[in-house]
Amino acid sequence: MSASGYSVNSTARALKSGIGQAIGVVVLDVANPFWGEVIKGVETVTSAGQIPLIIGSSNEDAGTERRILESFESQGVRGVLVAPTHANLPTLRRFQAKGIKVVLLDKEDPEGEFPSMSLDHAAGAATAARFLLDGGHRRFALVNGSPDISWCSSRSRGFHAECGGVAGAVVQEFNMSAMTVEEGWRSVSLLLAVEPAVTAVFCANDMLALGVLKGLAQRGIEVPRQMSVVGYDDAMFSELLSPGLTTVRQSAADIGRQAGLLIAPEFAPAEERGVLPHPRLVVRGSARALS
Repeated sequence: MSASGYSVNSTARALKSGIGQAIGVVVLDVANPFWGEVIKGVETVTSAGQIPLIIGSSNEDAGTERRILESFESQGVRGVLVAPTHANLPTLRRFQAKGIKVVLLDKEDPEGEFPSMSLDHAAGAATAARFLLDGGHRRFALVNGSPDISWCSSRSRGFHAECGGVAGAVVQEFNMSAMTVEEGWRSVSLLLAVEPAVTAVFCANDMLALGVLKGLAQRGIEVPRQMSVVGYDDAMFSELLSPGLTTVRQSAADIGRQAGLLIAPEFAPAEERGVLPHPRLVVRGSARALS
């Protein structure tokens, strides 16, 4: 506020400067390679239209996410791409009511309130479960994030459902505070305490899986001879590990591009919109059948 008592209208200033054409992007963790690839996918659309991107990382915290969204709102963005927690749906409804486009990133919207770009996470997790079940595994640890994150809930549902119809299959789920390497490492002491002992670990993303692999290695537990590990995302580092990480592949760049086309459809032909590959399992060396 100036000395005269005049408060600058940041929305008007944004429109005058052209930033009103900007798109805000909120992801869970910009340090996660998956979200970096999503942002690159969005940029293939926005760069064609010379649309600025404003990027924020919520770090899986609803309060941080809300503050980022409110900052975007004050800057007069044309739309937001957001990987939201359930807690901020009222904020997104307000955006829509004000004419700010909202597209959900990698999140299913069963109510149909918002356009979304997401793969079938339950199906991807079920594919991982079926692979392990076919290999003779029956005792599983599921290392997951918060159930308030929609794809964590969907991946849990898909894995449990696939195991539910198999005699003797038991799944012990661990909901960690964040989907990070550190939390994956921390989960190892928890999953190793399960009785009877688990033989396979399914992680809801590759960062968690990387932490699990680190924790197992520090304890002298050989992968896959003594424990099988499967991740989700097929992050760029997954094939570089030794052994390589068996993981569910989803195309992060395609998710980002298609989300960008939803919010700025004028920059691509209609036939390209909404086309996403199905998640599929990439089998590498971190998981094996029981002998």
